[in-house]
Amino acid sequence: MSQIRLYIDEDSGNLSLVESLRNSAVEVMTTSDANKLSSSDEEQLIWATEQGRVIYSSNMGDFCRLHRSFAEQKRTHSGIIVVPRQSYSVGAHWRGILNLIAAKSAEEMINQREYLGAYIRAE
Repeated sequence: MSQIRLYIDEDSGNLSLVESLRNSAVEVMTTSDANKLSSSDEEQLIWATEQGRVIYSSNMGDFCRLHRSFAEQKRTHSGIIVVPRQSYSVGAHWRGILNLIAAKSAEEMINQREYLGAYIRAE
């Protein structure tokens, strides 16, 4: 089983979060790293899937719709992690992502949509 590799979209690209994840040995790529700024959400999801990356976004509405659309069309994606905008601190996002990565493999994320809140635990 492979570890989840993340693709963080431009709605969620907090530099502190990205650096914290990288310092925790999580493989992270941002839309800026990929030179994909201003690409549509569907293009982002397709690109992430081609790269074997799980997309992480605070754009819940669009990515939940894309998840449903892909399922209805029997299209595959590498996985989607969504979190409400500005709902948690950077530390909570970091802990939640690490908890999710500890709980699920990249293979288990295929065609799945996860809500980060389910993996954020109060300490």
